[in-house]
Amino acid sequence: MITGPLRNQVDRIWDAFWSGGISNPITVIEQFTYLLFLKQLDERQATVELQRSLGVEGVEDVIPADSQHLRWRELIQIPDGAQRRDRINNQVFPFLREGLGSNRFAQHMRNATFGIDNSGTLLKVMELIDQLKFPNKDMAGDLYEYMLSKLAASGTNGQFRTVSHVIDLMVNLLGPKPTERLIDPACGTAGFLVGAAEWMKHQHGDDLLRADTRQHFEHNALTGFDFDSTMVRIAAMNMYMHGFTEPNISYQDSLQQLPAGHEGTYDVILANPPFAGSIDEGALDPKLSEMFTSKKTELLFVQRFLNLLRPGGRAAVIVPEGVLFGSTRAHKALRKHLIEEQRLDAVIKLPSGTFKPYSGVSTAILCFTKTESGGTEDVWFYDVRADGYSLDDKRTPLLDAHLLGPVPLEREPNPELVDDRPNPIDLTPEQLERNNLPDVLARWTQRTGAERERARTDQSFTVPIAEIRDADYDLSMNRYKEIVFEATETRDPLDILADIHALDAEIAAGLDELEQMLRGGK
Repeated sequence: MITGPLRNQVDRIWDAFWSGGISNPITVIEQFTYLLFLKQLDERQATVELQRSLGVEGVEDVIPADSQHLRWRELIQIPDGAQRRDRINNQVFPFLREGLGSNRFAQHMRNATFGIDNSGTLLKVMELIDQLKFPNKDMAGDLYEYMLSKLAASGTNGQFRTVSHVIDLMVNLLGPKPTERLIDPACGTAGFLVGAAEWMKHQHGDDLLRADTRQHFEHNALTGFDFDSTMVRIAAMNMYMHGFTEPNISYQDSLQQLPAGHEGTYDVILANPPFAGSIDEGALDPKLSEMFTSKKTELLFVQRFLNLLRPGGRAAVIVPEGVLFGSTRAHKALRKHLIEEQRLDAVIKLPSGTFKPYSGVSTAILCFTKTESGGTEDVWFYDVRADGYSLDDKRTPLLDAHLLGPVPLEREPNPELVDDRPNPIDLTPEQLERNNLPDVLARWTQRTGAERERARTDQSFTVPIAEIRDADYDLSMNRYKEIVFEATETRDPLDILADIHALDAEIAAGLDELEQMLRGGK
């Protein structure tokens, strides 16, 4: 999340775009990302040169020797704004559209266009960007998240970025492996893909030393679809900057018929699909109408997730709470299918302010496994009451940065050190009240054991499938939660009435005395 001085720097860049006549937020995001991408490419090339100077063999240039004049450090030295603009427009962007040696990346960048015509604006924006440092693993995603907060109509099409601590929670819940195939069918800026990739690098570093595993991880493990061409380009650049030179990002509406080779092939799905987007019924994949007929994208996407998973594949996806208790035939059919035909593992209720300021809609994380033969014995519920941030539009951190998210650390990682990994720590009970996510993760591992003994008055508990059947497959946590009213001692009502009579008599006596005083004064 962009906060503090960095937030102020980004605001200044936004103002520079605005002053230069570029006021469309999506255009600002795209042009901003292009320039940041150029800066990051330069930094990656500098890392290559450092490795060579230290005697490391086999490292390849990010920017070829004959294109060194297109590096950020060269562009920033051109004092004349018109000349700088011309070099970027006529040489840098054709270089980007060639794909940096990657055919797949070239496909994403073929429609990339430079949109800063005012040379003065370009000079100012590049000067400000040159001062930026993004230690965060999902730079493009954080930028998109903050920029969306400036959109008056953000979220009207169900499109808003998943906050990083929720991404981290969902990745930790499923624990993807580098030998598996993972997809986000509504990937946006590729936040889930980047989060999963970083997690696998940290948790399965030894496995990635094997050539075959590394090959699969870099070329086949991570796939993303999105129907917004701008987001596809931003996602591709984000993945490229995280080492995926052939990013599997496709311009694809996941609710339409998919190309061959995707159905029933994925091991893991992590997603936060659009909740309120419109659909073209004529283009809707007929397979998504086999179970039920609906225009609600949140229901259709869950159907698509099941379609994409192989048997044994697992998913953690965000849905609006209406999916849990909606009374339409489609709502009930989907919930019944998840419980009776697949294995529904968990319903994790998120606070209603999780996606503010973009949306105040109440949401939940559904975790399920595709079995095609049932397997649900009971469903684990968790009520997240605090995610580490205030639940208003400001979303102010309630703890120090290293104590946020599902895995608190002893300190913040040092962005200047490669692979700096501080040790994880346990939060105090007081800290856990402000950040429930570590507790979610700890109790998730006990959902088939100790969690079954938890009372219905607790923050988490399990509900047997028979009880859910009797409730017509309602998955609202409040349906099963028990509320205990504390008994308090009260006075005998007759004693209270006696006191009232005594007060009435005292008031009447006082009124009589006052009346006599007034009569005596006449």
